Amino acid sequence: RIMRTTVSIDDDVAALLEAERKRAGETFRETLNRLLRRAVRTNTGTPPPLPLLPGELLVDISDVSAVVTELDDDKDRSSGLY
Repeated sequence: RIMRTTVSIDDDVAALLEAERKRAGETFRETLNRLLRRAVRTNTGTPPPLPLLPGELLVDISDVSAVVTELDDDKDRSSGLY
């Protein structure tokens, strides 16, 4: 089943779609449908997890006051106040 509708898209989006259409050798409709499907499937509303880095945290970053204290201590150490 095909639903026909009119959609207003910004000029920059139209240019991106046209460039992708030419690159892929598709019709405008094929390109738009493919990109919409991909966007809907991948947009779960939650951001992807942050990458895991090696090593251990020096401070619990979920504790804002600990982070601020650590930053203040670093500033004091670098200014020679320690």
